[in-house]
Amino acid sequence: MQKDNFQIVGSIQGVQIIAIRHSIRVLKFLERNYGKGRWRKLKLKGTATVLLENGKIKRDDAHWYEAHGIGKRQMKIKGYLD
Repeated sequence: MQKDNFQIVGSIQGVQIIAIRHSIRVLKFLERNYGKGRWRKLKLKGTATVLLENGKIKRDDAHWYEAHGIGKRQMKIKGYLD
């Protein structure tokens, strides 16, 4: 399953917060590499469409970290839905 090189196409819907600040296991890594902020780990469920490096388009379940003023970081695909 290809999980590294992808681009989200279309809108992102169904966003759920699954961890905030000290509940994030890699908080020190995020602050050291991207800066201090109100970090959240978000879960994107089922409605994102991604364009893979090989040209295929799939729906997926993705996770990422996000902080106000810094934006989305460390986005990764957790599983395809189709």
